[in-house]
Amino acid sequence: MPWTGELIAIGTVFCWTISIQFFEAASKRVGAIPVNIIRLTVALILFSLLLFFKHGHILPVQFPAHAWFYLSLSGIIGFFIGDIFLFKALVEIGPRVTMLIFSLSAPTAALIGWSFLDETYVLHQWLGMFVTLFGVGIVILEKNQKASNLKIRSISLKGVLFGFGGMIGQAVGYILSKTGMQTDSGYLDAFAATQIRVIAAFLCFLVFFTATGKWGTIKTAVKDTRAVLFTATGSVFGPFLGVSLSLLVLHYLTTGVASTFLSLVPIFIIPFSIFLHKEHVSIRAFAGAVTAVFGIYLLMV
Repeated sequence: MPWTGELIAIGTVFCWTISIQFFEAASKRVGAIPVNIIRLTVALILFSLLLFFKHGHILPVQFPAHAWFYLSLSGIIGFFIGDIFLFKALVEIGPRVTMLIFSLSAPTAALIGWSFLDETYVLHQWLGMFVTLFGVGIVILEKNQKASNLKIRSISLKGVLFGFGGMIGQAVGYILSKTGMQTDSGYLDAFAATQIRVIAAFLCFLVFFTATGKWGTIKTAVKDTRAVLFTATGSVFGPFLGVSLSLLVLHYLTTGVASTFLSLVPIFIIPFSIFLHKEHVSIRAFAGAVTAVFGIYLLMV
């Protein structure tokens, strides 16, 4: 089927857009830190059930050792370290600058894939990546301008470094995932691969929460039924479906092209902002969306 990878990538972005709505609602009730460990717990349960019904066991024991190594490393760098830097950047410099820096994960992943995985890109694909990211940048900048008029947030060097740490974690984690999934006979199952990433990140978060004494916030959070329900629903669309589909995309597209598609989440959020959150979206935001879509066209031709 033509454009299979592109369609899966768009489906991935849609899943992530849905999950953000639920994670945002849950975080407003109990905070982002408890939501993080709850979402990984729910995702781990879902992956274990899926593997049990498909293969009769709850872990991908058939995966070779190199897959466990690279996928675990991907989970640690992408899901654990990358997310910690990302949340710190959000606190320090806010979502506008953080997301702009985070959008650089696509060309960063492309450069890494080009340097170490022998991936090749023709000129219009490179152009498409940057046109898409430019469109995303227009939307993010416009979306946060109104908020910046109400509150001016300083951009600290520490916050910028945190942002780049999260961006690099995302890019490196994606590259490691592709490396871990590759075998002589093809690619390994994307859902089982994501489960390994979640297990590694989950174990790291257990150590992190124990070392920082955050377990009290978890106990309080699980008592909020609506927050747990929101987080569980977000986990289905996010870590379970969204992340797994993002790895499935690697079966069909190069790392840089796949990462660029996955940078479109801010574009997909626009309809939710209009109809769900009743926000005003200007012509400039729509212009950014059109620019990003044109970049996707360049990637697909």
